[in-house]
Amino acid sequence: MKTKHFIYSLIAFAGVTFTSCKKDYLDIVPTDRVSDAAILADSSLFNDFVLNRYLSIKLQDKEGEGTNPGFGRGFEYAMWASVSDEAIYNNDDNTWLIQRGLLAPENTGIAGTLWGRSYRSIREVNWGLANIMQVQMGEGLRTRLRGELHFIRAFRYHDLIRNYGKVILVGDKVYELNDKPTEADYTRSSLKECMDYAVAELDSAIAQLPAANDGSWESGRAIKGAAMALKARLLLYAASPLYNVGSWADAAAAAKAVMDLNQYSIAPDYAKLFLDVNNNEIIFARQYAIGARHVCLEIANGANGYNGWAGNTPLQNMVDAYEMNNGKPITDATSGYDAANPYVNRDARFYASILYNGATYRNSTVQTYTPGGKDSKDGPSNWNTSKTGYYLRKFMDDRNPIDNPWDVAGLQPWIYMRYAEILLSYAEAQNEAVGPDATVYDAVNQVRQRQSVKQPVLTAGLTKEQMRTVIRRERQVELAFEEHRYYDVRRWNIAMQTENVPAYGIDVTVSNGQLVYTRKEALSGRLFAEKNNWLPIPRSEILATNNKLEQTTGY
Repeated sequence: MKTKHFIYSLIAFAGVTFTSCKKDYLDIVPTDRVSDAAILADSSLFNDFVLNRYLSIKLQDKEGEGTNPGFGRGFEYAMWASVSDEAIYNNDDNTWLIQRGLLAPENTGIAGTLWGRSYRSIREVNWGLANIMQVQMGEGLRTRLRGELHFIRAFRYHDLIRNYGKVILVGDKVYELNDKPTEADYTRSSLKECMDYAVAELDSAIAQLPAANDGSWESGRAIKGAAMALKARLLLYAASPLYNVGSWADAAAAAKAVMDLNQYSIAPDYAKLFLDVNNNEIIFARQYAIGARHVCLEIANGANGYNGWAGNTPLQNMVDAYEMNNGKPITDATSGYDAANPYVNRDARFYASILYNGATYRNSTVQTYTPGGKDSKDGPSNWNTSKTGYYLRKFMDDRNPIDNPWDVAGLQPWIYMRYAEILLSYAEAQNEAVGPDATVYDAVNQVRQRQSVKQPVLTAGLTKEQMRTVIRRERQVELAFEEHRYYDVRRWNIAMQTENVPAYGIDVTVSNGQLVYTRKEALSGRLFAEKNNWLPIPRSEILATNNKLEQTTGY
């Protein structure tokens, strides 16, 4: 992340005080932190404090490489896509239990840190907001930093709400070590109260954040558009069937407000969008610095024939969602889809997102066929062979090495919010509110007509139900592997269907000189129950409250 250097500068600053210790050799100044008093006495240090709230710490294995896993999820070894119907994580890493519906308060897999990390950040933000008036600084800077803190607090609540539903609203309370908990500290507020609180936080952020970053401000920090985009997402969730605590009209208006900024646009090249932060489609993203170690995507997800580890491997379920380039789904008998040549004439986003048998990659060709394919179990490092028959292409930068990448960490941003999501959110909300009017068609077609994609515009005369199906498919393929699908199928109340389908892959074999494609089950036991719409709160958190905290229903 571009802002990682502030972590090092804070530690270095604390290190200067190491020699300032008392005679008691046990009473020394910590070298890994800066005191509260020092932060409040220096506006630059307080700015650094706010900046570091965009970061986090590593709370469990495989959350990221290097110093920290970043603001939210993304680019960890196992992506959130691999606990949905988009992919599976080839080496498990505590993801398969979620795919198999085995989540429990005592066994939360890769989902175990969301509750603790979010409330840790909220506590830190509350301290900042409670003390910012003590810091000597210009009022313009103070306003901006307050806006950032409200945005960060809203982002953390957004993460809590979409994973746990009802959560505890801490408000502005700053907890001290000697505080005695009250009933309110254990009480989960209603879903509507939680949504209203998070949206109000974003309204505060919108009022205080600048419209754009000037050259002196780190571009990875929130501006007004980021807060507006997060508000649009939350209101879309609130109106959705699982939540049912908001209105589609409000969700459409929030997304339209972002569109009316005229600040963001669809980037022409879909593949390159994920490699360069300098494009107008990105609204808010995590950025990286040269030399700052983090997860090296290429080796983590590359094919075994290239010395990669397979990592997040796309499912056949996801592959089947991509239309033909004539705009027809492969299930349409008139689409031209040929099961004997399944990767011909597909939506261009398929080729930018998924590596398949015969795909051109790094001056070679992907070979998942058996016998003999270099990227199959007959190739090198066969323990890293994809269980699904596919490898991830999206986010990969061919300029980065796969072998020994550790000192050449890539500069790809991880995009939390981008303009295509806003357009599709507007289309969904507006369609549900008033039906498929011209603005709904225009929003979806802007995404489909990206210069590098050019999927046909939507057929005129669609009903609301038909448009709903189109928009849901469009979100699935446009936002593939960006950690939306897991939440989308839940908020639409269709996870009982999509997540109870087997995790399919493909076997490609050579028979009499011809390639034969056979569907297979890539991961056994995939299962979803109604309770899995929400995560369980880790048992350790319940026990810490002497069992006063209410567990998620069903767990």
